[in-house]
Amino acid sequence: MDVSSNQTSPVIAFVLLGLSAHPKLEKTFFMLILLMYLVILLGNGVLILVTIPDSRLDTPMYFFLGNLSFLGICCTTSSVPLILNSFLTPRKTISLSACAVQMFLSFAMGATACVFLSVTVFDRYVTICNPLRYSEVMSKATYVPMAAGSWVAGSLTAMVQTSLAMRLPFCGDNIINHFICEILAVLKLTCADISVNVISMGVANVIFLGVPVLLITFSYVFIIATILRIPSAEGRKKAFSTCSAHLTVVIVFYGTILFIKQDLADKLISLFYGVVTPMLNPIIYSLRNKDVKAAVRSLYVLVCLTL
Repeated sequence: MDVSSNQTSPVIAFVLLGLSAHPKLEKTFFMLILLMYLVILLGNGVLILVTIPDSRLDTPMYFFLGNLSFLGICCTTSSVPLILNSFLTPRKTISLSACAVQMFLSFAMGATACVFLSVTVFDRYVTICNPLRYSEVMSKATYVPMAAGSWVAGSLTAMVQTSLAMRLPFCGDNIINHFICEILAVLKLTCADISVNVISMGVANVIFLGVPVLLITFSYVFIIATILRIPSAEGRKKAFSTCSAHLTVVIVFYGTILFIKQDLADKLISLFYGVVTPMLNPIIYSLRNKDVKAAVRSLYVLVCLTL
């Protein structure tokens, strides 16, 4: 018996609506999302491979870049396989436990990404505004705990939000109007008071969205002011190029968040937000970076010689 047909039965599984109302689009989006996912795995995987063994890339910036690449793989892997399966499966059901795991992973990766972007802007700030003390400030004893703290903070807030959501009783309607177990869509299905969840998520949004945005904004104010005081045009150009990749990722990441809502168009924006940013990261960070391009060429030559 379908759990949605009995208003008093406890929900034991959810139905992900996805593009069920637009079945003709499902195969097209399956191929598109699959292609983007493969690009994410390849691009970010290559970046991780080239940053580990190359001594030229043994710096805080590339350490953070490797972490961002791994984060991108984890973020998409937590949701994309489920989305791809939903495009091919007539009955798009997911158990409560699987939904909780997917919700935790998505929330953890998103929160960790927000912290990471504010951590990496500190690296750019020290590089531009205090270059003589860069080696002292951004030592391994500093940047490794910063990266670890980002992962821990994201995981802890995801654990709190997921626990608060899954302790609620779900009864009646079990249809989630989304491609994945998005926490706001899940909370709409509960038959209990969610005021604690709303307050908790509000606090989390301030900490993991508001605070990083403020830190990034103020950091770039100081960075730009410092760059504009550089007397030579060549020096200003070089300084701007140092920050351009990070700034582009920040704009793409936070700019897309502003457009995420719940109707079809905005569900698609939310879907592409989850895959476009991780796909663009390796492209943005490598296209204008001579060291990364040299490391990729070296890896390519090594693979060719091996084959």
